[in-house]
Amino acid sequence: MTKLLILATAAAALVGQPASAEPAPTSPSVAVAHDDLDLSTDAGVKALDRRIWRAVVAVCGEAPGYDLAGKNDVRQCRRDTRALASAQADVVIAGATRNQAIRVSSIRN
Repeated sequence: MTKLLILATAAAALVGQPASAEPAPTSPSVAVAHDDLDLSTDAGVKALDRRIWRAVVAVCGEAPGYDLAGKNDVRQCRRDTRALASAQADVVIAGATRNQAIRVSSIRN
C-alpha cells in the first residue's frame, strides 16, 4: 500500500526552524488507512475526518491541566498537524485514490 508522508524536514521548514548539521529527530506519526471507506460519499469523508482527528490527538499528545503553555503548544500542534493531514485527505478524496494511507505526523518534536 502506498503511503503519503509528511516529512519532518518539511514540517520544520513550515515553522521556520534553522537547518543544522545534526539529523532532525523523528516526529511521531500514525498512518490513517481508508481503503475500507467510500470517499465519494459524505459518510465516508466524515469517517475519514474522524480517523484523522484521532490520529492528530495521538501524535500531538496532551498536556496536564495546570500547564497552560503546554496546553497551548498541544492546541497549536493539533491545528497545524490537522491542516497538513486535511490537505493530504483533500488530494486523496479528489483523486479517489483509495489505496494510499494518510500519514499524520506531529510537526513538533
